[in-house]
Amino acid sequence: MAANTSKTARASVKAGQGKGAAGLSVLGEFKYLIPLNGGKHVYLRNLTDGKTLHLATGSEAFTEAVKALAAAGHGEKIKAEIEGLASSLPAEQGWDTTLKSLDEAGVFAAEAVAA
Repeated sequence: MAANTSKTARASVKAGQGKGAAGLSVLGEFKYLIPLNGGKHVYLRNLTDGKTLHLATGSEAFTEAVKALAAAGHGEKIKAEIEGLASSLPAEQGWDTTLKSLDEAGVFAAEAVAA
């Protein structure tokens, strides 16, 4: 490795090359949701295929994308993120309403069935 890289960068690379490192290694906290337009739209990151989707939070496409992630075992984390957005961004679009509509659609129940 080049000598002019920072100590932190070298440590991060070294940690990523650790023994038995299989699958995806994420340094730091991974966020699935990036709110846009006052919470009316969102970037939804998908760990399973590496894509980031731009969706309206009230759309059927958003519900289906979250359902697919929940079925892959990411539902609990996404639900916690939406709850966090509801408490930290109360002025934005109703994240509590979004969470309620996802619950009513049975999105997070798919995770229990898949497990």
